[in-house]
Amino acid sequence: MKIEPILAPAGISVSELKKNPSAAIAAAEGFPLAILNRNRPAAYLVPAKEWEAIMDRLDDAELAAIVRERENDPVIRVTIDEL
Repeated sequence: MKIEPILAPAGISVSELKKNPSAAIAAAEGFPLAILNRNRPAAYLVPAKEWEAIMDRLDDAELAAIVRERENDPVIRVTIDEL
């Protein structure tokens, strides 16, 4: 049986989450919450602000990769009139 790490400071069972989702969110106090099914992580509940920050970091990483790909492309000089 493979042991899966819980990548959140706290966890809650699916059944407990179903009983009172709002209370579970409040109890997490703004931190991610592992949703457990038979004591194994099935999903993570991430606060909206943290999810937005994660998406911003992913977007930044994608843009940085594009910059690295293009940094050796030839430079084409133009004047303002040519634009």
